[in-house]
Amino acid sequence: MLTLAEKLEIVRRHQTAPIAPPVQTVPIAEDLGLKVYHVQGWPDDLSGKIVRDEVRGGDSGFAIFVNGTHHVNRRRFTTAHECAHFILHEDSIGDGIADDALYRSMLSNKMEAEANRMAADILMPWHLLNREIDAGDTSVESLAHKFQVSPSAMSIRLGVPY
Repeated sequence: MLTLAEKLEIVRRHQTAPIAPPVQTVPIAEDLGLKVYHVQGWPDDLSGKIVRDEVRGGDSGFAIFVNGTHHVNRRRFTTAHECAHFILHEDSIGDGIADDALYRSMLSNKMEAEANRMAADILMPWHLLNREIDAGDTSVESLAHKFQVSPSAMSIRLGVPY
């Protein structure tokens, strides 16, 4: 079992120079010992889930399932969000945390907010964002495209209206 510090170090390694955006989420998951599967046929309101699965899980014993019909930016956020649950809430996962409007109500708002914040930290680390901004790119749309996130996610990260 990895410690919190070890998990955070794995994420940092995937964000460190010469890394350029976008930060790759599946390799982070794999290095955390998670297997990622894209699932077809799920309802649109189900984005993803992380489950303890000794058969399909990675070295950690956990697997992430992502709605394969969602836009790539949404899939990336979902993967980062589920990685965040593993990093922050591994002991609370049990038989699975599913992320959609219906299932989120079963989790604490605090846990979801923490996972969303960490997903943003994974996908849009400040040191990479600041490098782009310092180079003159201040457009929400352009930065969202470079980081492969939605313009809405980027505007929230930057604290500017979109």
